Amino acid sequence: MTSRWGVWVLIALQHNDLRFYELRESIQGISEKMLAQTLRGLVKDSLVWRNVESTTPPQVTYGLTEFGRTVGEPLTELLARITRQLSPDDADSEPAVEAARS
Repeated sequence: MTSRWGVWVLIALQHNDLRFYELRESIQGISEKMLAQTLRGLVKDSLVWRNVESTTPPQVTYGLTEFGRTVGEPLTELLARITRQLSPDDADSEPAVEAARS
């Protein structure tokens, strides 16, 4: 997993299996091409599984493998901590934010 987008895909799939378009909608700023490349890499690395339903058009669903869940959980926790720390509603976080900026 060498793509910065791979982290976001793992976080997005942490709670639900998603179709390609649902993933694209949930990750702001990712292009369709980059999402496809990232998913190919994550499937190859056995972090994500891919299921293709033979419908017209084909429906492709992605989810985390057990290994992907193991890797994704700490990332999700880290993102939650960062989000809480940088929350503008938390007055105690301002010194930490200023320290991080300097």
